[in-house]
Amino acid sequence: MKRKYVRKLFNTRKPYDLEKSNDVFCQAMRENAMHHYKQCPDYKRILDEANFDPKSIACMDDLINLPFLPTLYFKHHELFSKPLWKMPIKATSSGTSSGFKSKIAMSIGDLWRGFKMIKRIFSYHKLWSIRPVTYLIFGYQPTKHSEAGIMKTAYGFTYVAPAKKRVYAIRWSKENGYQVDLDYMKAAFIKASQQRTPIRTIGFPAYTYFLLKEMKAEGIKLQMAKGSKVTIGGGWKQFYAEKVDKNEFYQLVHEVLGIEEKNCVEFFGAVEHPILYTDCDYHHFHVPAYARVIIRDPDTFKPVPKGQMGLINLLTPMMEGTPLLSVMTDDLGVLHYEGCECGELSPWLEIIGRVGIKDITTCAQGADDLLSK
Repeated sequence: MKRKYVRKLFNTRKPYDLEKSNDVFCQAMRENAMHHYKQCPDYKRILDEANFDPKSIACMDDLINLPFLPTLYFKHHELFSKPLWKMPIKATSSGTSSGFKSKIAMSIGDLWRGFKMIKRIFSYHKLWSIRPVTYLIFGYQPTKHSEAGIMKTAYGFTYVAPAKKRVYAIRWSKENGYQVDLDYMKAAFIKASQQRTPIRTIGFPAYTYFLLKEMKAEGIKLQMAKGSKVTIGGGWKQFYAEKVDKNEFYQLVHEVLGIEEKNCVEFFGAVEHPILYTDCDYHHFHVPAYARVIIRDPDTFKPVPKGQMGLINLLTPMMEGTPLLSVMTDDLGVLHYEGCECGELSPWLEIIGRVGIKDITTCAQGADDLLSK
């Protein structure tokens, strides 16, 4: 099946022009829904049971009625619209407390669309660089022992600027499996501060915060090379009680590493929704043209009035390998429409926290379990 509108959407040059991309987005969702309806029997059954015809998608309002799949569903069921052997990338979340994991597969076309999205968003936020950097990664060392999506995302990020060296906080050993070693990262920061090569951090904010707080308590104050950046993603998860105000976090980064707030960047995303949300200069997650967000009432699942809090429902027509058109997260959030001081008109998503579903353990929380030990 030709994917004319999907291709057109991911060729959008202005990554935050939602108004002009609405029609294309709607048609791309229709194309994508029809593709998965024909190619994935389980997805067809889901739509049929909801009495939803993908051909009925004619305007943006119709997307409200498109059946959404909770992220928890993917932890118990595999949904693929292409044979696995035809899809080069398989990624998983870290799983539930019972050991269940979301398994997502990406086709070559999915990867190409993802690359074009990243290329434009990173260009917009001026993250590309030809200068080699040292990556200090608060995440999993890539091994054959894990297919965690966040691990692959972190590794892929190390191509945004040439990697002179990669240092991982969660390292693998045959004796102990994955173990967190923040002392190793502390030594890496100190060594990096003595060199001219800029650094880029990647990973969970809880790890970054706990290490920098410890370094500050020890009186360690460093000055990283010009061009250094602190990038974080994955959320605070089970350390939500320890979560600090963003201004406090960025002040700590400046005090310990000498990196200014303008060089601190946060990302939001999910294995079940492989769209990149990058914060602006005012640390707001503007919705990119390649996705849309619906905030739903936790009880009725109907869209809430503008500015009210509810469950975050994420939509994108990006994937042809796995039907991820409309995914309901277990995150609570607010979609703000009043504009932003950065000048971008796209609404921005504020993530409030996570609802209390005991069965869910995300990549970040799985890593946090290691840290708490």
